[in-house]
Amino acid sequence: MDSNFNPDKQHTLAAAVSISGTGLHTGVMVEMALIPASPGFGIQFQRVDMPNKPVIRADCDFVTDVSRGTTLQIGDAKVSTVEHILAALVGMGVDNVLIELNGPEIPIIDGSSQPFIKLIEDAGVIEQEAAKIWYSIDENIYHYDDAKRVEMVALPSLNYQLTTLIDFNSPVLGTQHAGLKSMRDFKIEIAPCRTFCFLHELETLLEHNLIKGGDINNAIVVVDKPVTEAEMTRLAKVFNREKIEVKSEGYLNNLELRFPNEPARHKLLDVVGDLALVGYPIKARIIANRPGHSTNVEFAKKIKQYIKKNKPAIKNVPLYDPTLPPVYGLEHIEKTLPHRFPFLLVDKIIHLSDTTIVGIKNVTFNEWFFQGHFPNNPVMPGVLQIEALAQTGGILCINAMKGGQYDTYFLRIDNCKFKHKVVPGDTMILKMELNQPIRRGICDMKGTVYVGGKVATEADLVAQIVKRN
Repeated sequence: MDSNFNPDKQHTLAAAVSISGTGLHTGVMVEMALIPASPGFGIQFQRVDMPNKPVIRADCDFVTDVSRGTTLQIGDAKVSTVEHILAALVGMGVDNVLIELNGPEIPIIDGSSQPFIKLIEDAGVIEQEAAKIWYSIDENIYHYDDAKRVEMVALPSLNYQLTTLIDFNSPVLGTQHAGLKSMRDFKIEIAPCRTFCFLHELETLLEHNLIKGGDINNAIVVVDKPVTEAEMTRLAKVFNREKIEVKSEGYLNNLELRFPNEPARHKLLDVVGDLALVGYPIKARIIANRPGHSTNVEFAKKIKQYIKKNKPAIKNVPLYDPTLPPVYGLEHIEKTLPHRFPFLLVDKIIHLSDTTIVGIKNVTFNEWFFQGHFPNNPVMPGVLQIEALAQTGGILCINAMKGGQYDTYFLRIDNCKFKHKVVPGDTMILKMELNQPIRRGICDMKGTVYVGGKVATEADLVAQIVKRN
């Protein structure tokens, strides 16, 4: 991150970039492309080599395997070893990106996040107009795994900070710790640190053909037992070396350490990547003692549950806090929609993802339509409530498109119900959700108007996105 980086804004890449490499465990050569994405899109993986090109959101709810890295899966589509690229994206402040893959595993490259940091820098990181909403931790969140002797805690903090401690009862590693006080330091202090394993783990993986990546000069190997000449000869072949030796520090000489505590720093890297799966940017101090992928993911689920429980804005009934910055203000809304006074009926956007949007309309006694619509008993016309929903949904639809100017034209309104009248002084919370993915420019959405925590109006709306000439 450069000194001008604004952490309270969303960011994406300035251009698409790609890298290719072998998956450590699958041995499959994979091409990976990072594609810029709209605000609210988040981080999503797409298997472009599969029928229908399925997409998997970076979310702890989709983790299916944590045995040798973190694997996301929906149906038959899976993406393995996602933690190093996720850590790089978090470390560089990238919020919205589509990661296209033509294989099942992220390339291992050198076993760290450093090659991905360079890739992101080659693309460039650009600020988007949308605000980035941080979620604070107001109480300690603990996670324990007695069997693995793991302790993790998230403490209230004004920033996102991490500390990891490792102790494997290894005379080689000893007790190590690593810390990250600011994500601005991730690139230099954490990203170069490579994965590590013990020699006995490596031999087991090799025996069961679970490392198919061929050349594995991307892992620090800790020698935790006496090694015979025959084993040394076999390892030399695996590492494509004439000779393999054990250094005095107790590591194989397949590579040089980049930091004395590189293993502890890599564990911190893994925590950053796995906690990206919370799905929400958080401000907390994370302390992790003996962390691993399984406990990282379980901890991510606990943090996500806490946020969902304590942030009504992301429940079914949105909560509007006017003290928080909007995702989009009126200036951006006017850039997106062609509507102007007196027919612009959305004041701000307070939540935006790839499937959901929440807008705000403050209703005052001075609205132009009250002059002729029940002037002595002002009630907002129901058709204008639907229009306000339609405009909010239009922003959601247009946000999903890449490049160019678009308009939305509504094709159908179904199941429309008016349950409570809207009067001057009310604040309309306008929520639109996609009923199904956008296909061929057709958007099928569920719309709801909330006033005072109650449903005032609801309808199903179908619109078509049309590119302006």
